[in-house]
Amino acid sequence: MALMTGKQYRESLHDGREVYIDGEKVKNITEHPSFKPIIDVKARMYDMAFEEKYRAALTTTLAEGEVVSRAYKAPETKEDLTAIRKHVETVLDDLGGVVYRVGDETIGEMWSLFDAQDKLNEIDPTYAKNMKYHIDRVAREDLFHVSANTDPKGDRSKLFSGRDGGTLLHVVEENDKGIVVKGAKFETAAAYAHQAFVKPTILDWNAGSEKMAPFACGFICDMGSPGLKHICRTSLGADRNPNDYPIATKFEEIDTLLIFDNVLIPWENVLFHRSLESAAYIRSTLHRYSAFNYTLRMLRRADYLIGAALLNVEQTGLTHLQAVKEKISQLINYREGINAHLTAAVAEAERSPGGLMMPNQSLLYTGRVFALANFPAMAHLTRELVGGQLAVTPDTATMVDSEIKPYVDQYYSVGDWTPEDRGKLLYFARDLLNSSYAGHRTTFELFAQSPPFAQQMAVYNNFDMEPQRELVRRAAGINIPESTIRSS
Repeated sequence: MALMTGKQYRESLHDGREVYIDGEKVKNITEHPSFKPIIDVKARMYDMAFEEKYRAALTTTLAEGEVVSRAYKAPETKEDLTAIRKHVETVLDDLGGVVYRVGDETIGEMWSLFDAQDKLNEIDPTYAKNMKYHIDRVAREDLFHVSANTDPKGDRSKLFSGRDGGTLLHVVEENDKGIVVKGAKFETAAAYAHQAFVKPTILDWNAGSEKMAPFACGFICDMGSPGLKHICRTSLGADRNPNDYPIATKFEEIDTLLIFDNVLIPWENVLFHRSLESAAYIRSTLHRYSAFNYTLRMLRRADYLIGAALLNVEQTGLTHLQAVKEKISQLINYREGINAHLTAAVAEAERSPGGLMMPNQSLLYTGRVFALANFPAMAHLTRELVGGQLAVTPDTATMVDSEIKPYVDQYYSVGDWTPEDRGKLLYFARDLLNSSYAGHRTTFELFAQSPPFAQQMAVYNNFDMEPQRELVRRAAGINIPESTIRSS
């Protein structure tokens, strides 16, 4: 049985990795206040697979009889995609919150590379073999696998013209053991993951041609590799009162600047190297599968918006107002819009070039854009429904102070709602909508998979426009050949 327990996960992180945060080198990442809450969440996810009530939803059995995480088995049927959705929803239901970088949404990027195996074989059959091995290894060893994509932003005008790779990660040496890489990447959760699929995300691989070859590499990197340094941003949940910030103190996912200081990548971990074609392919198909799990999380965020809004208007007796019902309806429209895209993406799923079953690409990418583009407006609508108390309610320590409590009891009691429960609701809504954590989450979601323009390009490139062209050609009586119109 390949499944890892929460205890084994925690122990696996004591591998000598170099992690820095707030001016200190972390000695014990599993007990450090900035990392412990989210590591505990991930450990809980591992333990869930061993519980009878969750086993069917969270695990599956391979043909060889080995039990693995449902999230790590590549989808071959529509039923597999439905099971992946059930896995994500089951985990989030148990956790009581939304977490993004926990493995199920990043393994999909490896499946995208699986679809490029013919191209990898043309370059070097070893690369396709390595890719298949690592996809299998993640499942069989139950590894926390993340994806190092984002580059530090230097002078990209030089990069796009092919004159300079700037700070981009690149190969500086090849030897009999592997490739040696230098540069940097950003990745959420890297500091407490097992490994990362490191890859370039350059848009234009035609620029510079052979000059860009050292940057066109993809590989698996162990997060405890010698020479790899994790420079982490300050936690937004550490040192906060969990009663005042119930989301940030539990679900804060730490972002990391990964410094590759001449890190050796063994040949068996190299997935492609000096291959501009492979780099371009993975750039265009990176989220072919992972956007599904990602958008599922946006659906759950929409559920929390509706729940927070409903409970707040119900406690104050405003649900009878037509204007309030209209606003709730808008939130429902948003939620069901995301749900419809996800449901249809499975119903209209497509066979991938590698023989897997991928969500319908046009419906998936338009669903992702719909979810992200409308979230700020829906969050603002929820603020309106929650009201000004979201911004002015005292903290829990003040609310329970013996001298203050009589006033709190008087002014925060509404019907069956005690001041304690009203406070809990307002603190939750504040952390969902107004806190530093909430602001960070919104920005993270905007760029987590790719910047907005790249997401729109994914929509453009995956929509079959020919039926619309043909519709108008026929209706207007146009006789110009299709090839002539499309090349003009």
